[in-house]
Amino acid sequence: MLNFRHILGRRAAILLILAGLAVVAGLMINQGADKFVVPTAIGDTNVNPEELADFQALERANRAFINLVAKTRPSIVQITTISKRPVERRNSIRIFPNDEFNREDLRRWFGEEWYDRNFEEETPTDDPPRTIQTKQIGSGVIVSEEGYILTNNHVVDNAVKIAVTLPNGKEYDAELIGQDPGGTEVNGTDLAVLKIDAEKLSALPFGDSDALEVGEWVVAIGTPFNLSQTVTRGIVSAKNRASTRIQYSNFIQTDAPINQGNSGGALINIRGELVGINTLIATNGFTVGNVGIGFAIPSNTAAKLMPQLIEHGEIVRGWLGITMRSVSHDLAEKLDFDTPRGALVLEVGPGSPAEKSGIQHGDIILEFNKEAIQDSTHLQHAVGATPVGTSVQMKVLRNGKERELTVKLEERTEEVVASLRSGSTPEPLPMPPEELPETEEFAGMQVQKLTPELAKRYGYQNETGVIVMQVDADSQAAENGIQKGSLIKEIDYKPIENLKDYERIVKELKKVKEKLALVYVKDLNHRGNYFTLKIDPEKKNNPDDR
Repeated sequence: MLNFRHILGRRAAILLILAGLAVVAGLMINQGADKFVVPTAIGDTNVNPEELADFQALERANRAFINLVAKTRPSIVQITTISKRPVERRNSIRIFPNDEFNREDLRRWFGEEWYDRNFEEETPTDDPPRTIQTKQIGSGVIVSEEGYILTNNHVVDNAVKIAVTLPNGKEYDAELIGQDPGGTEVNGTDLAVLKIDAEKLSALPFGDSDALEVGEWVVAIGTPFNLSQTVTRGIVSAKNRASTRIQYSNFIQTDAPINQGNSGGALINIRGELVGINTLIATNGFTVGNVGIGFAIPSNTAAKLMPQLIEHGEIVRGWLGITMRSVSHDLAEKLDFDTPRGALVLEVGPGSPAEKSGIQHGDIILEFNKEAIQDSTHLQHAVGATPVGTSVQMKVLRNGKERELTVKLEERTEEVVASLRSGSTPEPLPMPPEELPETEEFAGMQVQKLTPELAKRYGYQNETGVIVMQVDADSQAAENGIQKGSLIKEIDYKPIENLKDYERIVKELKKVKEKLALVYVKDLNHRGNYFTLKIDPEKKNNPDDR
């Protein structure tokens, strides 16, 4: 019995040794093949040894994204709003007989608007308007364990009920804490803050959106088309994008797919930090779906505004009282700047903080509160973020010389913003045939003196300068919007009181063969603007020389 057991033990050991040798031989020889069969985390894949590292790197990246999503999704919520709006009661009269067309086919082919326009005639009634209730879905981001949630204002605006659904399915009634609407002259980020009565929530930490680089990977999470917790991935396509719909916009552009319902959701970097609040998409006009162009409010903007929204329920912004635009490449060249920078002052509001501080039209604001100004959008955000009543140091460039000024900011309101707007365009009277330009062409324009008749015709009473009477259609002046009736007030910061001043300045520019001229013009709305126009010193009045 003992011998039998001993023999079995020896045979088992020999079999184990042989099995091990077979495995080693298989890995080394693999039946003479030129490829290894290597088990990997991705699956059993035939790869060359040099390809193995690539597969392993891909698997690590794949796993990193899976972990990133798992860590951040608990912070993204669904927001459901109920709104009520009045609808006027109207009588509808069918224009065509019911059996003439298949109406549902027409409605499907041509849309509701076309169908109603062609098949129904509506007339108001004396009945009181009825109220309809609408339900909308959006997204939000938990940014504190105590229940504060960031979202877009347009997701919750005018809602009579707001509900927040967490990723685990729990639903809470939400309180609207603060709003910063995006569609007015005064406000402008489209941010809102909600609060739910919950604790120990999974809050998403803020990242530094200024540190984002174009090309960097980002992840978007939200509730597009009522599909909660949807995750998409893309890159940062651009930064500091502006929008005409939102006053204070400096969006991050991304190609991470964003659709209806993603509004208020999170844009997240690869470190699992909140770098943006998804807000807008660009469409091609035929579809409301994603075409690879989405926009998010930078997290740094949200982080700065959130405390004020929580404390005051709104954003109170500083007001300087100017109209401005960014320094163009042509103007930067004329000023000998290495690159365009700063904001060019076009107009100064009467009685505004800017006027009180001594700012003049034509000044280029280089620094605000010791911060170098990149462009007009940068200055607008810097002024808006500064508390009302703060005295701020500014550095401006005036006629080639830097100056230090101090301005005390006031509150930006609808009234003060409206004070910078001018009235409507005057209707010019017919021009008598004897009123012809009195000068040769300069930068594509011909002018004449501002007579009392012309001043009355174009509304330039109590003004000085020369009036543009002809503009070459192919000139740079025309491209910039200068037209007949515009008033030229300055050239290269030199004031023009009359035609004699204008002719002298133009002659000097041509004599020194200056390439660019900075021209200050008032348009037919009496709004001031600066244009950097190219000059051809040799050009006379021959259109073939263009």
